[in-house]
Amino acid sequence: MMISRDVLLFAIISLAQCSSNKPKEDLPAEPLVNTPLGQYQGSLLTSTLGKTIYSFRGIRYAQPPVEDLRFKPPLPIKKHEGTYNAKEDGAICPQPTGGSVSVSEDCLFANVYTTKLPTKNENPRKPVIVYIHPGAFYGLSGRSVDVGPHYFMNQDIVLVTFNYRLGALGFLSTGDKEAPGNNGFKDQVVLMRWVKENIAHFGGDPTSITLFGYSAGAMSVTLHLMSPMSKGLFHKGIIGSFSGLGQWPVGRDQLVITKRQARVVGCPDDNSTIIVKCLKTKSAQELGNSLSQMFDFKYGPGLLWKPVVEGEFGQERFLTDHPIKLILEGKFQKIPILSGITAEEFANRAIEMIRDPEYLKQLDERWDTLSPLLFLYERDTKRSKEISRGLRSFYFGDKKLDSSVQLPLTHVSFVFKFLLRMINKISFQIFNEAATGFAVNRGVKLLSEKNSQPVYYYCFSYRGKYSYFYLPESNGTIPYGPVHHDDLIYLFYSSTLFPKFEKSDPEFRVVQKLTTMWANFARTGKPIPETCGRLDHAEWEPFNSKTKKYMDIGDTLKMKEKLYEDRYTVWEKLFPLSESEKIQDISY
Repeated sequence: MMISRDVLLFAIISLAQCSSNKPKEDLPAEPLVNTPLGQYQGSLLTSTLGKTIYSFRGIRYAQPPVEDLRFKPPLPIKKHEGTYNAKEDGAICPQPTGGSVSVSEDCLFANVYTTKLPTKNENPRKPVIVYIHPGAFYGLSGRSVDVGPHYFMNQDIVLVTFNYRLGALGFLSTGDKEAPGNNGFKDQVVLMRWVKENIAHFGGDPTSITLFGYSAGAMSVTLHLMSPMSKGLFHKGIIGSFSGLGQWPVGRDQLVITKRQARVVGCPDDNSTIIVKCLKTKSAQELGNSLSQMFDFKYGPGLLWKPVVEGEFGQERFLTDHPIKLILEGKFQKIPILSGITAEEFANRAIEMIRDPEYLKQLDERWDTLSPLLFLYERDTKRSKEISRGLRSFYFGDKKLDSSVQLPLTHVSFVFKFLLRMINKISFQIFNEAATGFAVNRGVKLLSEKNSQPVYYYCFSYRGKYSYFYLPESNGTIPYGPVHHDDLIYLFYSSTLFPKFEKSDPEFRVVQKLTTMWANFARTGKPIPETCGRLDHAEWEPFNSKTKKYMDIGDTLKMKEKLYEDRYTVWEKLFPLSESEKIQDISY
């Protein structure tokens, strides 16, 4: 949709009412910050509205988790001598990569961005947003080319991004003292402790920290709400496109997947001591590159590495009981929450299914076996078969899944309409609910019932010309979105994938709208506070179990009710809380 220049300028002016753009001061070419850990030298960037960003990248927040520290909880970083060069990103954690990206097991680095540093006479003490990146706990990072600060830093906040250990290096669990598990989450805790102790020296307010996670990062935020290790380290939570309160089984170990990891890289799997000892001899990148061999079928298990309930072996325990049980018992931090999804989260998976006759054939013939892998629930139990049949009946009407739903993709406009009609009625919905929607909806519902603070719910429905998924055979010209990650396009500048949106671009209005609301929430606990000029004349009401209101974030902002309630009701019946809160043996 085209937006006139007058409308666009009016929107930008209105959105800017909740932020300030003061004239530039005389700035040092290489800013210096002194902290109790030592001095850091950064560099300068510029936001899309011309604000100077003081950038400090590649800051170590924990000791390198290498050699004897592999598979061990992280240790806090020690004080350094001299001036620390914080001008470039640190290495990302081991994962399948291509190109010239720097990858290393020594990867526990953070980036800090601020628009005003303390002086002798003043500390700006701006609200802080700490961002936990997505990637299913086996990929991605917090590096600046993917999580650029250029949009968020138009707002008066301090932004922190960082890496945490991934895959086996971060989440290996044998359920005993050899590898209790959850080290990737414990990396996040050490980062939050670093922020609490040091962020004031970068102009941030250690008493106003918002933990923002997306996808796997959103599950992380949910778990930090109830972790004794995270208590008091943050004050608001943003949970985007996932949560830790879904249908997947939670156990005390991940021994099955740990043994598979051992076999994949040529280690014996006799017992936990032998497994861990052998895995310590393998290179970190060998473990990272082994990812594709860890799946049973296509993308299954959809959630490969998961949190575990830790036993007591003398270590700090990140998770002490099932997350749902802890929420039901009220054993979590009572803070303001902002949570939501994109309108068509994993529609791309459904399109891939429709285009692949062999995929459809396998899924049709082995539904009871493959459905738990793809849709994230318990496997090989009597109950899992009942769930599988219930899902198939609801989404597909017990019809055969075969190539009759396949269509030659020759006429893009016709295919686009056909796929929209077909996928909206059947396939994409089950991927959406399984991967993100049900977990987020259940999380919003439970947190609103048990929380003394407001919970705000949203659905991002804006369909722009850029997306993380374009219709096949359209040569990247027809986005299907908004799919998973599409809202991130307007929160962070990803220089490797998308153009930087400037004031003259129609997308810039969405950038300003989202970053303003997220920054408002970090500042006040409300995405649209009463003291701020109304965005699209909207008032964002908190969610409650009676009205079930949510904000639809599209071309405009609109309060709506009962997001996908008919579908979520089916999932609630198939996954009742009485069953979901039980700790189970993980069979995959």
